Amino acid sequence: MSTPPSKDGSLATYFGYGEIGDSPAEQKLQDMKRRKTRRRVWVLAGLIGTYLLFYASLLVIEFNLAELVGQFGQFREALAGYFPPTTYFGIPFIDLGAYASFIIEENLILSIEGGQIVWGAMFVTMAVAFAGTVLGLPLALFFGVMSSERVIPYPFNFIFRGTMSLIRAIPGLVWFLILIPLAGVTPFTGALAIMVDTTGYLGRLFTDELEEIEDGPIEGIRSTGASRSQIVSFGMLSQVFRQFIAWIAFDLEHNVRAAIGLGIIGAGGLGLELYVQRQTFNYTEMMACIILIFLLAGSVELISQRVRSALREDDTVEKTGILETMANVPKNILSSTMGRRGR
Repeated sequence: MSTPPSKDGSLATYFGYGEIGDSPAEQKLQDMKRRKTRRRVWVLAGLIGTYLLFYASLLVIEFNLAELVGQFGQFREALAGYFPPTTYFGIPFIDLGAYASFIIEENLILSIEGGQIVWGAMFVTMAVAFAGTVLGLPLALFFGVMSSERVIPYPFNFIFRGTMSLIRAIPGLVWFLILIPLAGVTPFTGALAIMVDTTGYLGRLFTDELEEIEDGPIEGIRSTGASRSQIVSFGMLSQVFRQFIAWIAFDLEHNVRAAIGLGIIGAGGLGLELYVQRQTFNYTEMMACIILIFLLAGSVELISQRVRSALREDDTVEKTGILETMANVPKNILSSTMGRRGR
């Protein structure tokens, strides 16, 4: 007969150090109490640590609520520049014409001079992002495949993983500064910086996808006597083709935003135009640039989302092959969009 647990309410009893004869049910209950107590202690410690870190961060950034309130009047004046007022049919409204006139005068989109098309800042930003993404794709694919333990055995694959980690550890803005002696302060340098950044981030995503593939197709290709490169191409990459395309579309979306940030430090495009207008306190012109940034980033994000959605809903990779699937992507996007509108 088991000895009943202690009823003295002592700390040892609370933490489960009861009598030797405790029944299994009682011991399980005491274990649950101990885990619950530990969880509460860790949650409390986490909250205290977060608060201390947050408070220290406020001290480092010299947060001052009184100064913030005192500057609100100046910010309110700037808002009148960001959103210039006017009236349409006697109704107060934002002067959209002020934005349009600046965009046209500065040729931020495009213009035709002497019969030739002059690409504006918006297309420069898009060109930097697109060129950098395409230039980085082969390197991202190479490092992504070579970093997979399925291709290069451990620990030799960590040579490639470490290279990608080093690339990701350095922000794209810093890569731009590093590459200035190579190509100057130009959009080309911005594209090179995005190329390097794409290699690190997209390559890591490729590696993660390859680590999740099934072994069946690989073993099937290997059983036919295929070479190492054929196993990688037909047994591995064929399984993740759609995932790779989706990640490429997502990375292009990210690189458009990165190109805007690079423009602020000299890579040209909308970022540079925004910086110039900020330096001259032309808030209306700044907002015009921000509107174009919103339209550009939003358009790329919409296209990227539709590409990923079409790839998720489509099975033509297995039925028709890679080239046919790529050719059908625009049609799939349109059909998917029209189908959703018709619902």
